Amino acid sequence: MTTELSKKRKITGWVISGLLTAMLLFSAMGKFTMPEMAENFAKWGLSDWITIIAIGEAISAILFLFPKTNIFGAFLLSSHLGGAIVVHMGHGEPFMVQSVILILVWAAAFVRNPELLAKFKNKHA
Repeated sequence: MTTELSKKRKITGWVISGLLTAMLLFSAMGKFTMPEMAENFAKWGLSDWITIIAIGEAISAILFLFPKTNIFGAFLLSSHLGGAIVVHMGHGEPFMVQSVILILVWAAAFVRNPELLAKFKNKHA
């Protein structure tokens, strides 16, 4: 099975990854500049961690954007978004946005890395 990307698949992967990266970088910057985000983190008992979480989110998003590191970025973003989902669930808050973003990260990872799907298909064949 070939793992070469078609032009359409490359463009799709870049567009999804670019949009997700822009949104995640905006979210990371918001953690530094938006007082309402700081209030939420304080409410959740995470005010001491907001800077580390924002830096981790930004680094993960940047890694996700570039082809050589996008799988590492996808793994890191999976952890980051999983944590966000758990925090929201633990406080009885909606977590659908974080869940959809996580699914889009996975979809982009599979679009940009066809070898992931090939390995998955081979193991379950």
